[in-house]
Amino acid sequence: MLRPRPIIGLDAERATQERERIFYGARLENDDPRFTSAAPLAYKNRHLQAVSEFAGIRALKTIPWWEPEIGETERDLVVQVLASNFVNDGDVTTRFERRVVELLGCRYAVGVTNCTSAIFLALVAAGVGPGDEVIVPDATFIATANAVSMAGAKAVLVDIEPETLTMSPAAFADAITPRTKAVVPVHVSGRGADLDAIMAIATANGVTVVEDAAEAFRSRRNGRAFGTFGAMGCLSFSPMKLITTGQGGMVITDDDALHLRLRQLKDQGRSIRGTGGDDPHPIVGYNFKLTNLQAALGLGQLETLDRRMDHVRRMYAAYKGGLEGLNAVRVLPCDTEGGALPLWVDVIVERCAELVPFLRERGIDCRPFWHPIHTQPCYRLPDERFPVATEMLPKAVWLPSAFSVSEADVARVCKSIREFLAG
Repeated sequence: MLRPRPIIGLDAERATQERERIFYGARLENDDPRFTSAAPLAYKNRHLQAVSEFAGIRALKTIPWWEPEIGETERDLVVQVLASNFVNDGDVTTRFERRVVELLGCRYAVGVTNCTSAIFLALVAAGVGPGDEVIVPDATFIATANAVSMAGAKAVLVDIEPETLTMSPAAFADAITPRTKAVVPVHVSGRGADLDAIMAIATANGVTVVEDAAEAFRSRRNGRAFGTFGAMGCLSFSPMKLITTGQGGMVITDDDALHLRLRQLKDQGRSIRGTGGDDPHPIVGYNFKLTNLQAALGLGQLETLDRRMDHVRRMYAAYKGGLEGLNAVRVLPCDTEGGALPLWVDVIVERCAELVPFLRERGIDCRPFWHPIHTQPCYRLPDERFPVATEMLPKAVWLPSAFSVSEADVARVCKSIREFLAG
């Protein structure tokens, strides 16, 4: 017999009675796809509130870790593309690319399907291929390493810095061999890698720098946008980023030759949009286009960019203040005064594996960090080679930072963390 899943935040005994009375036999949560685990928490919270009001029970909303925020502007722009009957890569994609160029201060931006394909295309444009090695930090989403594998090269994993969880310049230098063609420093949660050191090492050794700025759109250092330091930078517009196009990404560069190469590689070898018929294809390319539909969503998201940026800064400041004085919790640094933009607030907690379920049981969603890439079966290597990543990543967690999270929500999260530590 199917029964509805528990509703977080209701008094346990009475909630059980009311759930049975309201839902039993209706199987609403089982039949409605909006109630799957992937459904937006905002929808679930609205439904929870309606049910609770009907039942006369006070509901405590679930605080989301992150969720996209999409408004009427985005809907209107997408409808305009649908009405145009041209939904492929076209003029709207070009407008979106130009807006990113203006915002980041680079010369070129090439829209692609996602950040994984962006890194892959950047590596191929830089001449990376079979037999080459590309150095990647052990602490990143596995897509960074997978993009290297897609290019036919070997991903060489290196350890990280304990303070920032970004690539260790010393480990990078030690990993360079005659086969090293590129390095992909990753800016974690908008927190930049040590680019001064990494760029110097790369330049001295003839290694191309491709920045993974998936989590660092609009994050800056000394007035310069992350993604613009290396030969190329790669952006992500997935649903869990500052702005989203559903899926989507971009490669940015200042180099004329790389820009032309990227255009060709992402569109079947064509440097300009073709007809699909009698087009010249001077090189072998791929199909990694960003469509007008996706770009329209992105342009709409940019309309609220300043507010989004202000929100993530306020979240960071609120958590810093709310967790101040707790020796067992360390909020990872983000130089907001220097222009860094903390996409998500991440902390180091000694008992992280216990804290996560503790918070979730109280309606507070959070996201544990990635497993070190070297622990994944497809890239398995001994822990001893990555002492910092092995020690630090199991202690790292992202706290609720979504646009719907209020400072009162942050206070509730911080209070819960304090209760956990006191227990």
